[in-house]
Amino acid sequence: MFAHTKRLQYTVRVSEPNPGLANLMLEQFGGPQGELAAAMRYFTQAVSEDDAGRKDMLFDIATEELSHLEIIGHIVAMLNKGAKGRLAEAVDSEAETYRKIQGAGNDSHVTQVLYGAGTPLVNSAGVPWTAAYIDTIGEPTADLRSNIAAEARAKIVYERLIALTDDPGVQEALGFLMTREIAHQKSFEKALYAISPNFPPGKMPGDARFANTYFNMSQGPGEMRGPWNQGGQWDYVSDRDSQAAVDGGSGDAEVRLPAEDVETLEAMALRTRSDPGSDPATGAELGMGNQTLADGKTVGGA
Repeated sequence: MFAHTKRLQYTVRVSEPNPGLANLMLEQFGGPQGELAAAMRYFTQAVSEDDAGRKDMLFDIATEELSHLEIIGHIVAMLNKGAKGRLAEAVDSEAETYRKIQGAGNDSHVTQVLYGAGTPLVNSAGVPWTAAYIDTIGEPTADLRSNIAAEARAKIVYERLIALTDDPGVQEALGFLMTREIAHQKSFEKALYAISPNFPPGKMPGDARFANTYFNMSQGPGEMRGPWNQGGQWDYVSDRDSQAAVDGGSGDAEVRLPAEDVETLEAMALRTRSDPGSDPATGAELGMGNQTLADGKTVGGA
């Protein structure tokens, strides 16, 4: 069960309203890297997790992410306070209202008008939140890696938001949220390494013939070698012929078909075959009028 405490996890102090900044903050409210997405990602993982330790950790972090959603939501609400009142009470003239909401920048005029300068579950471009942001696959060694990456992306977004404001209170609150992303990364990474073995993800081992092969598929100026493709563990393959049909087969696509399907496909191929000896006039050529083509043929005209 959930029990709500009215005190925020971190105090929100906003110096002055700023609707444009509020709109950008929605990225962490209803965006793909935001707090709701994180909370739902970890909550749904926790519900189906069989390991007691990971289950407890995921519920703890999911619940904290809801607390972070509350913090970022209050930041958005405080930054929008002035605009919310002016819009609701229509205190300005039509022209002045339009000037103010447009002057806030980015897409804030959309969220101000559509959502009354509130805290909608959309990102900074007004795109509604969607469960499609959640990429849980139900395998801990894969999901924990995805969680680590999700926390890293959220941290980067918070860094960018901090750089967009000089409001010390907002900076402090965002700095707290950014720091908690680091703490969560550590927890997820510790949990991943507590599973042994944890690579490759899942149960099945890879095919030993290909697990340590690096195919140099993009060749030309700018090629680089490093630990990702050189050293004793890598078989570095640049030869083009050696990059095809690596299983030792023909490299063709084959399927065994019932006799009746073979006959049907042959009939279709016969019906739709092209005549390589023909040279039909095309609509593009006919539209050119009386013109002589490169081969001396005249097209168009009566």
